[in-house]
Amino acid sequence: MRRWRALRVEWRGWPMTRLSGLLSVAEARSPNQTMLNQSISLRRLGHSDITVSALGLGCMGMTWAYGPSDEAEALRVLRRYVELGGNFFDTAEIYGPYNNEKLLGRFLAEISRDHVVVATKFGFKIDEANQTRIPDSSPANVRRACDGSLNRLGIEVIDLFYQHRVDPKVPIEETVGAMAELVSAGKVRALGLSEAGPETLVRAAKVHPIAALQSEYSLWTRDVETNGVLATCRELGIAFVPYSPLGRGFLTGAIQKVSDLDPTDWRRTNPRFAEEALEANLGLAEIVKDLAGKKGCTPAQFALAWVLAQGEDVIPIPGTKRLRYLEDNMGALAVQLTGQDLKETNARFQEMAVAGERYTPEMMALLHQ
Repeated sequence: MRRWRALRVEWRGWPMTRLSGLLSVAEARSPNQTMLNQSISLRRLGHSDITVSALGLGCMGMTWAYGPSDEAEALRVLRRYVELGGNFFDTAEIYGPYNNEKLLGRFLAEISRDHVVVATKFGFKIDEANQTRIPDSSPANVRRACDGSLNRLGIEVIDLFYQHRVDPKVPIEETVGAMAELVSAGKVRALGLSEAGPETLVRAAKVHPIAALQSEYSLWTRDVETNGVLATCRELGIAFVPYSPLGRGFLTGAIQKVSDLDPTDWRRTNPRFAEEALEANLGLAEIVKDLAGKKGCTPAQFALAWVLAQGEDVIPIPGTKRLRYLEDNMGALAVQLTGQDLKETNARFQEMAVAGERYTPEMMALLHQ
């Protein structure tokens, strides 16, 4: 194990550390990472006592959905994220299923638990044999999922425990009540929901404080601005955690045609990545590229900087399984957008409509319940 040295980053009251043996190599490899010798900004999860790095790390693609996995590279990404000042990891039992939590657990065994914030999600009855995933947020499944996640992650407490999707068959009061019992039992620190609607948020918060809501949000997915979700989060003091802030990679400009995706990549089944829709959406990626050029940053950095600029209560969790993309993403923390930048961005994106829904009809039915 390499020797650790303390640097100017603090989480939850303890000094954050980075692997000193890797820093010099990383600095030489990544000249764009100007934040390496700075204190990374922190954002709070709602009214909880948990503070996290302004950019989290979505771990899903490391083992699931986006083509072949490479565990060695994934572990390098996880380590490098901590070196760059990150501390907020997002996973779920359904990713794999289970393999994503196990991968993160192997990484967590390498570092001090006090230095990171771990979020995971439950909400499905998983039948691996028949490859089915049915919504299930019954109290019994809440308890089962929590114990399973703790075991796979190799930790004693989950920092942020989300309901992955609202279960229309189980009153949210029952689900959150069971989640609150896990807080009382010392197994969970804070509670979250994902893709919940405004009414559900209000009802849930009456049972127990909700620290975070996770929903898709990016330059090409902004429905939370108009459907009351973001406004309700702010009224209740709930942090907003956008997933897919890079439009599942599309806004970076790296995906120009369907064949750019691996044959096993889940995005091939996503309506926005269907051939006709993808071609129609290329203009959106061009807008991001043009705006990024004016700011002297990459498209990924601009897209993330835009999300970060939406408020201190917004904590995006871009996912990646590749080291070069992680370092590119973290560079967004050094990009400062002005009011004029934001105004121009909004105007440019109003010029084009987004082609295709976020998900298939079956998956769309589970959103904003």
